[in-house]
Amino acid sequence: MSASGGTKAIVAALGANLAIAAAKFVAFAFSGSSSMLAEGVHSLADSGNQGLLLLGGKKAKREATPEHPFGYGRERYIYGFLVSIVLFTIGGVFALYEGYEKIKHPHEVEHWYWPVGVLAFAIIAEGFSFRTAIKESNEIRGKQSWPQFVRRAKAPELPVVLLEDFGALVGLVLALGGVGLALLTGDGVWDGIGTLCIGVLLVLIALVLAAETKSLLLGEAADVNEVAKIREALVDGETVTRVIHMRTLHLGPEELLVAAKIAVQHDDTAAEVARAIDAAEARIREAVPIARVIYLEPDIFRASPTT
Repeated sequence: MSASGGTKAIVAALGANLAIAAAKFVAFAFSGSSSMLAEGVHSLADSGNQGLLLLGGKKAKREATPEHPFGYGRERYIYGFLVSIVLFTIGGVFALYEGYEKIKHPHEVEHWYWPVGVLAFAIIAEGFSFRTAIKESNEIRGKQSWPQFVRRAKAPELPVVLLEDFGALVGLVLALGGVGLALLTGDGVWDGIGTLCIGVLLVLIALVLAAETKSLLLGEAADVNEVAKIREALVDGETVTRVIHMRTLHLGPEELLVAAKIAVQHDDTAAEVARAIDAAEARIREAVPIARVIYLEPDIFRASPTT
């Protein structure tokens, strides 16, 4: 997996979530807090999600085969989509169910120091993981806003980890609020309300992730800056005079397909056109290194609607 795949962020999140999940389940066992149980399942689901992302990155490295001539780069998109499903079902739906049960059958939170202590530890650990994800994202985010980065990123791993960590931090605050209000009022319903809020948050994040990874699975073009670079690289002003039309498609986060019809001089020989195409391909790869699969069709430009 390339650096833009956010391997460091995934590993940091995996380690943090495993430690936090264990601590939350211990706290639930001693306190009976449903928020702790929901948060424990959430952290366990997140750990599985990071495992899926790492697995997807490994599978995406496989060489192309006759059955899959363009390789397996989209494996990363598939596993990113699976993460959104796991987050929705195991994380969000379970928390909603647990919150409903807690509101319907409330009971007092026992041994309050367990959930409060674990939540404090979890906030620190998730903060470290979130900081790592932000640091890695900033290396490739450029001038994009955070919503733009999540929307436009072609590698699914960093947006997934960012949203998971953000959701985890907000969920921990909600859990802490639910436990705190339950302790202050002596009413366990607040613990259930906090759990319900966690469930709603996780479902919303899962829906955002599902929408973004679905778009990647369907196939997205190169971003506007890369398209402009490719168009500029294609035209040399001598043999290749213009781009008649062009299509780009991400075969994976770091692999781009370029297909274009280019205009050449009407009196060029076949050998001259072939050399021009080879030179154009070289210019494209120099301008946009991830453009690895390139198909160029030479044609004579005619300014008509049927061009």
